[in-house]
Amino acid sequence: MANQKIALVTGGNKGIGFEIVRGLLQAGCRVYLGAREAAKGQQAVVELSAEGDVRFLEVDLSNQATLAAAAAQLQREEGHLDILVNNAAINVPGDGSPVNADVRSVEQALQTNFLGTLAVTQAFLPLVKQAAAGRIVNVSSPLGSLTIVGQHDWALLGYSASKAALNMLTVQLAFELRDTGIKVNSAAPGYTATDLNGFEGTDTPAQGAAEAIRLALLPTEGPTGTMSSADGILPW
Repeated sequence: MANQKIALVTGGNKGIGFEIVRGLLQAGCRVYLGAREAAKGQQAVVELSAEGDVRFLEVDLSNQATLAAAAAQLQREEGHLDILVNNAAINVPGDGSPVNADVRSVEQALQTNFLGTLAVTQAFLPLVKQAAAGRIVNVSSPLGSLTIVGQHDWALLGYSASKAALNMLTVQLAFELRDTGIKVNSAAPGYTATDLNGFEGTDTPAQGAAEAIRLALLPTEGPTGTMSSADGILPW
């Protein structure tokens, strides 16, 4: 298919990422499912193969070598990347309030959720720049909003700080790319039942994936440099 969009979704083997892959496949994209464990990634590809053209790509946010190799593979096979969805993230045991959070747990959350995502973005941005109208979606959270967290008793300092930093990446990258056709936005799922929260969330993974899918497929007149949920634009 000549005009088929090429997408990469990190952390695509489970939860919200799995449903983002499914949604983009259903929209007609060819999707590279990024995962750090080959067996789990390949199994997810098997499960999604009936939905469309889906391929496994080893992407480990903590391993720069996998990012370089993955970007090189995409360059060989596709020559560009229309959609990058930075979905992979962790919730670290020991995270908590500023009073009792384990500093090493906070560091680990920032290392993966922010610095790892930054590394992915830098690795694949040259390919996104080769697309006619690139889209970068950072899967954030209402816990990354300073405004919202300041009004609630949500005590996960490391996770919240990592998502707030991710939102800063969204804002700065959107501004840096403002004169290009690339749009960069943060998607904030609702309280989604995934292994990050022990499957206690009230929304399904498909519901949690919906906003990221919408932002990945934004038309030319769509926004850039925003954070939004299914309910609309959220405050920083």
